[in-house]
Amino acid sequence: MEFAAQIGGSVTDGLAYLGSLTSLGARAAYYTFIAPFKGKPIRLQQTISQAMQVGVRALPILSLITFFIGLILALQSAYELRKFGAITFVANAVAISMTRELGPLITAIVVIGRSGSAFAAEIGTMRVTEEIDALETMAIHPVDFLVAPKFLAMTIMLPCLTIWANSMGILGGALFGVTQAGFFFGRYIRASLDTLFLRDIVTGLIKSVVFGIAITAVGCHEGLTTGVGAEEVGRSTTRAVVVSIFLVILVDLVFTTLFFFLGQR
Repeated sequence: MEFAAQIGGSVTDGLAYLGSLTSLGARAAYYTFIAPFKGKPIRLQQTISQAMQVGVRALPILSLITFFIGLILALQSAYELRKFGAITFVANAVAISMTRELGPLITAIVVIGRSGSAFAAEIGTMRVTEEIDALETMAIHPVDFLVAPKFLAMTIMLPCLTIWANSMGILGGALFGVTQAGFFFGRYIRASLDTLFLRDIVTGLIKSVVFGIAITAVGCHEGLTTGVGAEEVGRSTTRAVVVSIFLVILVDLVFTTLFFFLGQR
């Protein structure tokens, strides 16, 4: 009975946490997309600053990682395809794997490590130093002031980063294709593009938008609920990374399953 009670308590806590994330995400969406039409402008300068931090400054590490991922995919695919004399299909395997799955997923994980943790640390520090209490005293809503710019920046930049990650992954596969599989560079790129349908790219972009919302909600929620002390900031940052990765994998599973069954019709 005690074990069952623990499971029930964990499920209840998990559902309450998801409810808190949904509430925070809904309020951020309100201040981002609805409030501007009611005379409450978006903090554009802060949004651009967040977009630079989330997107542009992530390009070097994201480019390197996804290039290597594309190269690894090509090597692993060629290992099996060579047995069937189908090594020319390496380009197809890399392009589909990157656009449907690995491009959005690797991008989300990189952004979690760079920006999701930073959101939690920044807002958590503000909570500890009572800056958020000061904002509320001045009748400034923390979600409007702190969360909405991050929400908008992440929603815009994560699909852009995903497109870039897909391109770098295909280029990584091209390195193997040109040096080991007898492709010319132009032919490899044409083979990659010919194997892709619009739905392959769109499904990855849809995933990336939802990943961005989840990462922002978790990072900001952990920051806003930080306890007292520097140690609590560290714990909030750690929880933000762990929970964000779990939610991204869960969302990825849900969308992949949904797209699988829709594709059968």
